Amino acid sequence: MSNDFSAGFWRLADPKISLASMSSIFLGACAAAFHGPLHIGWLALTVCGIFAIEVAKNASGEIFDFDSGTDQAVTLEDRSPFSGGKRVLVEHLLTRRQTLCIAAGGYALGIIAGLIVVLFREPSVLWWGLAGVGLAYLYHAPPLKLAYRGLGEIGVVISYGPLICGGTYLVQHGVVKPQVLALSLPLGLLVGAFLWINEFPDYLADRAANKKTLVVRMGRRPASRVFAGLLATAMCMLLLLPLFGLPRSVWLAAIAIPPSAIAALRLWREPDTTTFVVPAQAMTLLAFVLFSLGGGVGLLMAKS
Repeated sequence: MSNDFSAGFWRLADPKISLASMSSIFLGACAAAFHGPLHIGWLALTVCGIFAIEVAKNASGEIFDFDSGTDQAVTLEDRSPFSGGKRVLVEHLLTRRQTLCIAAGGYALGIIAGLIVVLFREPSVLWWGLAGVGLAYLYHAPPLKLAYRGLGEIGVVISYGPLICGGTYLVQHGVVKPQVLALSLPLGLLVGAFLWINEFPDYLADRAANKKTLVVRMGRRPASRVFAGLLATAMCMLLLLPLFGLPRSVWLAAIAIPPSAIAALRLWREPDTTTFVVPAQAMTLLAFVLFSLGGGVGLLMAKS
């Protein structure tokens, strides 16, 4: 396959790759609107900055996963729309230099957006931004290589839960309330569960490349039980949110329960077959999106 920059760039920047971060931003923005005025300009800059970091993370991750041999080891029968990398280097859509330039440009744009917020809006965003950029880059990159050491899952829960949701709220109001962090944690767990189930089709490739994800460390069948536990824990945390002072209307996020249950049952039954896992991956993605929409709308309803 010949080099095709536009197709390769689209794989790295396709908006659906940012559903996790946009869900976290949406929930944080709704929490901010619940507690006061929402400044649309600063929200737009937040969205642009985080999207740029997402693209950069995908690009830099492609380079490190290619160098480790992980992406090349994914067999045809284990290909999935949700895992196995973006494959822009494996399929020769981009050169290594082009991928590196996209990564550098994305990180630069994201950092510039963050610095604008720090200088003209809220200085304490600096520390949240540094944590976000660090986790994005070091997810794949040395010296930490979080995804290769069984720490990537924790990084994802933190990033797509408290870090992005809380950071969005911080930009708006200059402080992060404990109830916002409590709201963000079940969403972080659901996004972490999405990463978890995405590791199942990549299990053999990751193991061959010495990428020691938690699914590789545990084995697929025990990990499928943990996956169900992650989803159940997120829903139990949702039930407790009114204890933190949030309105009961936040329980609209429970619309995430049906797709969560479908995903858990399907993975529990057949964790070793990719064609059986793919629909469960889709249900897990739907679960965290619905949780964000339901919870966010519930907060807005309570305000009105």
